[in-house]
Amino acid sequence: MPRKKKATIAVVTDSTASLDPADAKREGIEVVPLKVIIGAKTYTEGDDVTSDMIAQALADFVPVSTSRPTPEEFGEVYQRLADAGAKEIVSVHLSAKMSGTIDSARLAARRSPVPVTVVDTQQVGVGVGFAAGAAARARAADGSVKDVVEAAENAARATTVSLYVDTLEYLRRGGRVGAAAALIGSALAVKPILTIKDGMVVPLERVRTAAKALARLEALAVEAAEACEGDYQVGIQHLANDSVAQQVADRLAATLERDAVAVDEVGAAIGAHVGPGMVSITVTPL
Repeated sequence: MPRKKKATIAVVTDSTASLDPADAKREGIEVVPLKVIIGAKTYTEGDDVTSDMIAQALADFVPVSTSRPTPEEFGEVYQRLADAGAKEIVSVHLSAKMSGTIDSARLAARRSPVPVTVVDTQQVGVGVGFAAGAAARARAADGSVKDVVEAAENAARATTVSLYVDTLEYLRRGGRVGAAAALIGSALAVKPILTIKDGMVVPLERVRTAAKALARLEALAVEAAEACEGDYQVGIQHLANDSVAQQVADRLAATLERDAVAVDEVGAAIGAHVGPGMVSITVTPL
């Protein structure tokens, strides 16, 4: 008997996944953008707003906020993918505890012409991108929808993220960390190291200087990489801190004996909440 043809599966994520457009196209991942509001003007991430614009606005004390995609915007994407031949869709997104993006995706999924499975990665930034990439690879290996979903969930669950920020004030303004944690960090004049736990940004450690914080960030990334069974992905993101991020990447690559560690400026939507100076390292087992 001829082999039954597998259903076509589409993979969707959001712009906080920080996927390079060329990588997203090559992997066949559809990206739904968030909106970024600077002052009274609304921009679309990945289209007409840059991280430099965010950093400058924050430095100038111009109000900056973000807005999730609407259910209608997700619906248009799901419809277009269905029209193009997708029989099922796996939609991989940032933590529901940090954004209403996943709520919009779920609302749109109810009205989608084809079944949609929405995955809450409980991550943000490149950790979401690594999970979406895992989903795309599972699909490319002729995996079922269950395989694709499990690949995304497993990658997200195994991801380790460490962040250094100059101040917790921007995260406090956006409601991403508690006022008490932000107050303690400011009052003690310490440099906070943060992580993602249960879908939220939480304090991990506090050190006295930026140099010590970055050194600790590297040490945590090495620990996470060494804990992986087999190969892994590692990525560094920053906001308006390119030279420092590249120095961290060079040292980390040498320690991990890799040719290089990728460095990217964080997307505008995340940058609006972390503030200039942020450096993060994400490690995900393959």
